[in-house]
Amino acid sequence: MKKIFLILLLTTLGLCTNNLYANEEKESFNVGNTIMQHLGDEHSWEICSIKGHEIAIPLPVILINDGKVSVFMSNHLHGGEAYKGFRYATEKDGVKLKGKIISVDNKNEYLSTPLDFSITKNVFGIMIVCGFIVFVVLRSVKRAKKREGQEPKGIQTVLEFFIGFISEDIAKPNIGEEHYGKYMNYLLSAFLFIFLCNLFGLMPFFPGGANITGNIAVTIVLALFTFVIMMFSTTKHYWKHIVNPSVPAWLKLPVPLMPALEFIEIFTKPFSLCVRLFANITAGHVIMLAFVCIIFIFGANSPISGYGFSVVSILFGVFMFLVECLVAFIQAYVFTFLSAIYIGMAREK
Repeated sequence: MKKIFLILLLTTLGLCTNNLYANEEKESFNVGNTIMQHLGDEHSWEICSIKGHEIAIPLPVILINDGKVSVFMSNHLHGGEAYKGFRYATEKDGVKLKGKIISVDNKNEYLSTPLDFSITKNVFGIMIVCGFIVFVVLRSVKRAKKREGQEPKGIQTVLEFFIGFISEDIAKPNIGEEHYGKYMNYLLSAFLFIFLCNLFGLMPFFPGGANITGNIAVTIVLALFTFVIMMFSTTKHYWKHIVNPSVPAWLKLPVPLMPALEFIEIFTKPFSLCVRLFANITAGHVIMLAFVCIIFIFGANSPISGYGFSVVSILFGVFMFLVECLVAFIQAYVFTFLSAIYIGMAREK
């Protein structure tokens, strides 16, 4: 354990030092841009940056403009040059367009914004996570069939632990033993997907440190899945509670105050799921990046202070990394637990 910690400390210090001198050679270090670049999505898988030169793997760009589909690799758009009538927008094209791929004319002027269906860093990360989950499940099923009647072993043990945990501690208590089985596929899939996305997002070489669950679009889709399943699970008793809740008459007539609040609550549930997951994961990434950025801030004034404070920053960064590993599990648990509660409430008798 001590050797692993020492290697992590020295590697991080070395990378920070390289980046520090790269930024000194080019321009003053911008903390805001660095953090936002990490939190945002990109069209390439960034590996590392050595003396200001980025090493990245290009990803497919898929655009639909004027009914025509254009497919090419993202490295053709690097350097600000136009390719096949497309380029990255800059501040001159408008603040809202900056960073997006736009269609341009022969004079390199903005024409329109195409529909972007590219395989970005986050999309590629989602593919890897989903592929990993499918591999683990199929591998476990194959092993379970071979070892039928025997104790689980290896990866089968890990998967059966999660299955037992989700069913016994989340699904049964909140949905009920009679109906929990039909929701296990979703609850288990949501838990594993969120947990692995959170965990892999902390790894520096996982598709550019893809911030998947720190992307509001991803958490919105996850919350919508829960919302749709909850709506299809409702009973007449649930809607009776919404329309005519068991409260004093003056809270329902002449102004339907409580029915209105109950109706709004239907939509606040998925909203809370979306924002909670997004905010917690984003906050964790920002804090860890802030510790690293402090090295550059001190190093801009003096290389000695940069080296000296790097030890403190890295120690706090490693501590936050360990905390975020715990948060990765907690946020997956909270999302799955609340989803089970909302589904169980929809099945009100």
